[in-house]
Amino acid sequence: MPLNFITCGESHGKYLATILEGMPAGLKADLAFINRELWRRQQGYGRGGRQKIEKDTVEVLGGIIGGQTTGAPIGFLLTNKDFKIDKMPELFRPRPGHADLAGALKYDQGIRAVLERASARETAMRVALGALAKLFLKEFDIEVISHTVQIGSVRIPDEALSFVEIKKRTASSEMNCAFPETEKRMIELIKKTIESRDSLGGKFEVRVTGAPIGLGSHAHWKKKLDARLARGLMSQQSVKAVELGLGTELAAVFGSEAHDEIFYSKEKGYYRKTDRAGGTEGGMTNGADLVVRVTMKPISTLMRPLASVNMKTKKADKAEYERSDVCVIPAGSVIGEAIAAYEVADAFLEKFGGDSVREIKRNYEGYLDQIRKS
Repeated sequence: MPLNFITCGESHGKYLATILEGMPAGLKADLAFINRELWRRQQGYGRGGRQKIEKDTVEVLGGIIGGQTTGAPIGFLLTNKDFKIDKMPELFRPRPGHADLAGALKYDQGIRAVLERASARETAMRVALGALAKLFLKEFDIEVISHTVQIGSVRIPDEALSFVEIKKRTASSEMNCAFPETEKRMIELIKKTIESRDSLGGKFEVRVTGAPIGLGSHAHWKKKLDARLARGLMSQQSVKAVELGLGTELAAVFGSEAHDEIFYSKEKGYYRKTDRAGGTEGGMTNGADLVVRVTMKPISTLMRPLASVNMKTKKADKAEYERSDVCVIPAGSVIGEAIAAYEVADAFLEKFGGDSVREIKRNYEGYLDQIRKS
């Protein structure tokens, strides 16, 4: 794959860091935009106390000079203000639903080392990388947004919204929700959940508009874009399901209701009037918006802990509790945007790759001209 990254650091460690390779030269790396995306990740009613302590911003370690990418590996560093890992106690009571038990047994170490790395705090670096990917895609008029679809039992109305409508409606929403009345009900449910010392899951949707026909490939399973999106989003902490388009609803409809009919005009070229497939066919973009829905389970750290076993005494006990969130769906949607942007940028570079943004634009324009004449 053209893009590759690695992250390092612990939830309560001194730093989080990442190195990205494969981003071409000549991209304006707007650090203010990247830091705003990190701020967005910290928002949403139901977040824990840590969000009041941390004001996430990154500094550039390399690969960006004079505000532009150089083609060299790019390094970002985020300093944790909540740094205290060396003072934190070891834990012995694994939380059901968390990496605690399996990780401790697999790596033959204590729970502390596992939870510090398994924590969703790691996604701060993926949001920074995704923000850079968004800036790259924007050069080619490709945009990525998200919105909250469901929290607990509260769902948005079954009303079709365009990309532009979602973007406009969620701009000032605390829950990244396109329906104000639904947002109020979501917040009320979160308040009740806090009172009952529990946690809530939900669902969000990511949309990508402007992607050309042909990102990804039918020819090799590793290059299928829908599979790459699913893998990337499933790697996000607490995610349990990823759907494209109508997703699981396709199990209940006939073929005539499942597929997107094809039309052609000189002005538009090939196009669809529906988007049931979610923007992919055969592992490739088909010109419609990419639409991905992601389900997140309730987080596993509960103020009212579940039954567990003390790994030291092997006796029944209650699971550990550490300061945590109650609902993270709005934040999860921002992380999902970043992951989707990264995967689409990766597929874009795979098809139109070059050493500089200017070279890639020449390649892209030639391909668009080829499609218009086909």
